[in-house]
Order: sequence, then structure tokens, then C-alpha cells
Amino acid sequence: MAGKGRRDNSDGINIGVRSFLIAIGIIFVLMIATYVLTLVVPGGEYARVQDASGNMVIDTETGFHYTEGGIPFWKWILSPFLVLGAEGSGTIIAVLIFLLVIGGVFNSLTACGMMNYMLGKIVDRFGSVKYRLMTILVFFFMALGSLVGSFEEVIPMAPIVVALSMALGWDAVTGVAISLLATGCGFAAGIANPFTIGVAQSLAGLPMFSGMWLRALSFVLIYALLLWFIRGHAKKVEKPAEAAGAGIEYTQDERMDRGLRVFAVILGIGILIVLSSGFIRALQDYTMIIVALMFLSAGIASVLISGAGLRELGRTFLNGIIAIAPSILMILMASSIKYTMTEAKILDTLLYRAETMAGGMSKAGVVLFIYAICLVMNFFISSGSAKAFLLIPIIAPLAQLFGINMQLAIVAFAFGDGFSNVIYPTNAGLLITLGLSDVSYGKWFRYSWKFQLLNLILTSAILMFGLAAGY
Repeated sequence: MAGKGRRDNSDGINIGVRSFLIAIGIIFVLMIATYVLTLVVPGGEYARVQDASGNMVIDTETGFHYTEGGIPFWKWILSPFLVLGAEGSGTIIAVLIFLLVIGGVFNSLTACGMMNYMLGKIVDRFGSVKYRLMTILVFFFMALGSLVGSFEEVIPMAPIVVALSMALGWDAVTGVAISLLATGCGFAAGIANPFTIGVAQSLAGLPMFSGMWLRALSFVLIYALLLWFIRGHAKKVEKPAEAAGAGIEYTQDERMDRGLRVFAVILGIGILIVLSSGFIRALQDYTMIIVALMFLSAGIASVLISGAGLRELGRTFLNGIIAIAPSILMILMASSIKYTMTEAKILDTLLYRAETMAGGMSKAGVVLFIYAICLVMNFFISSGSAKAFLLIPIIAPLAQLFGINMQLAIVAFAFGDGFSNVIYPTNAGLLITLGLSDVSYGKWFRYSWKFQLLNLILTSAILMFGLAAGY
């Protein structure tokens, strides 16, 4: 392709109005449904005790008791804002700051021409072997999720993959699937995911990351299914090479190359730090902050090296923040659903009723029931480690009662926790990525439900295989 890497004063980051309104509408309906639930479900609580690490976990000996529940209407109305002062609000605030950094950096990269130049360079190099590139990228993102528990941390890379996907002749949905969907699948397969497998095994008294062979097998099988699914869609929407490259111009520019190298090196260091968090536990609570700081540093340095001035950088960065800001409301509304259930004290009640349903089930039924409980709870609590503290004290005695190996119960927990992150509209990471990619939630759901169904069948079969093999 001829031409020159040039400055592009396009808007860069944009949240599609239609996509935004659809997402807001869906979340508001869920908020209403949650409030109605608080009116019909009685309040209840499990007794909790502090474990050896200082974490609050359910005391299975004392068990569950009903208590006064409900939430005032005014509190429900204000819940998207009250959630900022609730327990665990630090994570929400970190996600919001992370989002604003992404918006500012991407808008600056686009305005200075760096994004256009980078895409042109990749298309020029890999355009003829793009399906090989897809195979590598899907594996890379799955490995990030499976080995170090990355999910929100890949959000800055998702818009790059989306733009690359469109430049290669595919669509934005394909780009989201290659990046975020692959990461979610790897997160659930959890070969060495510290946030689900690591925490759950520690709570259950198992050696951390033990029993890896079934999770490694799961990774391979899920990777094969995901790659087949993404390739099938990409083949269906694929445009001719000439149409795909329209608007992406590239000839070598030394200044842009220097900026790109700096961007890649700084961001690469951030990724290496995140990867090392799988072995250095002290880093695990700070991976999102690390990625945000490295991404911010990489973006500022590369934009300045490309030739932009400080005033231009400040202006485009601020415009990016303004463009991405509407997503804050979306995330706060989604977070308010858990807040409403917790304030009304119905979360434990629902969990208790689910637990009592397991009474007369077979071993196979209980394993699948554990999977189902985790799928349902993930709608309200997206954090894998928070869900582990809530559910493992219940799952562990349930598994022991029915003679199910705890390793298998933890795999069922990880499956239930991870895959639905990339389809539930209550997950902040999914909402941010769809907003950045201008993909409506409805469009994403229509695409991904088919994979989720196929994956549910595959993972259920894996659990049944594990049960039969005595895992």
C-alpha cells in the first residue's frame, strides 16, 4: 500500500450512541428486576468467620439464618452512586480510572497518526498470512487469561485488535472475540489463574495449582473450539483485500517507527510484569494499576516522539477522556445490581436456596449443579476471588458430602466463573470493550451465545470426563 503514515485528526475513541443506549436500557431493566426481587425474597445471612489469612468466609457449622431484608426505594434509585462508598468500591474506582486512561491514550495515538501507521505496518507484514496471525493472537490472549488471570488488563489491547481485525477485512466483532473472548476463555480454563484456581485451592486446603492436567486439557479443547468458531465468522464477513485496506496507508516513517518501538517496549515491560505476577503474589493486587501506568507512559512517550507537541497531546488526551466518560454511568449501573442485593440481604438467601436444591442429586448432577450455581452468581459478582470467598466454603462440604473430589469441584467453579464474563451485561470489562469497539451489546450477544452454548456442552462433558476418570 502506498502513501505515508500521517497525522489523522479523527476522533479516535468513540462510544456509539446506539450501542450505549442499548446497554443502558438492558442494565436498567436488570436493575428493576433486581429491585422486584428484593420485594419477594426474604433477607438472610450466612454466619461468617475470619480465616487464617484474615479473609471473611462462610462458617458452615453455624450456617444460614433469615433476617430482616429489603432496601428503601430511594437507596435503589441512588445505588449507582452509593456503590462508590460501599465495600469493594476501590476496585470500581480503579476500573473507572483505568477506563479514562485508555480513552485519553487511544485518542492521542489516533490523532497523531500512530494508530494508522501501526495498523498499516501490521497489515503490510501479515496481510497475506492473516489467519496464521489470528491463530497466534487467540492463543496469546487465552494464555494471558489462563496463566496469570488477566481480564480487565487486556482492555487497552482490545481496540488495537479490533482496528487490526477491520483492517484485515474482518469486523469489529471478530476483533473483540480474538481479544476479550479469548482472554475470558483462558481465564475460565485457569491452568494457573491465581484469582480463581489459586484462591479457591487455598481456601479448600489444596496445594496451589495442583491437578493441572485436566485444566491443561480443557485449555487445548476450548482453544480448538474458539479458534474454529472465530475463523468461521471471520470467513463469513471477510472483505476482499483491497476493500479491507481502504483508508490504511503505509510507507516507512523513521519517526513513527521510533515511537512505535518505544510504545511496544514500555507496554511489553508492563505485560512481563503482569506475567510475573503469576509467580510473585505481591504483584497480583496491582496488575491493573501497573498496566494503566505502563499504557499511559507508552502512549505519552510514543505520541511525543511521533512529533506531537505537549499542547496537542493535552488537548487530544482530554478529548479522549470526554468521549469515553459516558461509559462510567454504564459501569456504575451494572455495579449497583450487586450492591442492591447485598444491601437487601437477599444474595445469601438465594445462595442458601440453591444449596438446599442439591439434596437428592447424583454425583454427576451435583458437579453440574456447582457449575450452574457459579454461572448464576457470576451475574451478580464478577470478581473471581470475591466469588471464591463466598462460594468455596459452601462448595467444599457439598463436594465432600457427595464424595466428589475437591479438584473437580474447583474446575466446575472456574468454568462457572470465567466464560460468562464475556456475555453478562453486568461485567464492566465487557461493557468497556464493547463501548470502545462500537459493538452493541445486542450484536455481541447474537454472535457469542452460540459459542457459549457449544462451550457449555464441551465443558460439561469435560467435567463428566473428570468425574469418570476420578480426577
